[in-house]
Amino acid sequence: MALTSYLKSKSNASKPRGVSGTTFASLGNLIKLLPTGTVFMFQFLNPVLTNNGQCHTFNKYLSGLLVGACAFSCAFSCFTDSFTGADGMIHYGIATAKGLWPSSTEYSRTVDLSKYKLRVGDFVHALLSTTVFAAVTLLDPNTVECFYPSFKSEQKVLLQALPPVIGAISSAVFMVFPSNRHGIGYPFSSDESDDQSASEEAE
Repeated sequence: MALTSYLKSKSNASKPRGVSGTTFASLGNLIKLLPTGTVFMFQFLNPVLTNNGQCHTFNKYLSGLLVGACAFSCAFSCFTDSFTGADGMIHYGIATAKGLWPSSTEYSRTVDLSKYKLRVGDFVHALLSTTVFAAVTLLDPNTVECFYPSFKSEQKVLLQALPPVIGAISSAVFMVFPSNRHGIGYPFSSDESDDQSASEEAE
């Protein structure tokens, strides 16, 4: 009898946790689309600058600057890429119409930087990354409490509905505009490094 009561109470307690876990798992999948350093900076500084949601005018200015800087970082990272130089180290640059910049370093002599040139998909991914960050900001309780406290009641609905919707849109965008870039804030692919080394050896 006691065991039955325990199992029943345990199953009831796990139901809301399952919904919450699924919701935050979806939110976590969205965050994976953003540069790691930018996400860390926002999550670390946002509670401090918003005073945990208890904002004064000065806090709003500071928090607004943080959101703007992070949004710019998300977009800018989509126009960066990396390569393995002659020294075996990973080097980063900015994608331009002609290739990766800076292109005159001694470590890029064995790498064809023209293949990293700017593409239409980079602008699409920049817009997508900024949109995802805007959604993450919109779902942050401190930001909601600071800038639009009246929106707090709708936040729970958005927390469940918005991540799957944006996730589906992101999947569609990546199917139409696939990206092989590994820019600032994104993990470098070891497979790409191996392929690059193999091509250099073949030459």
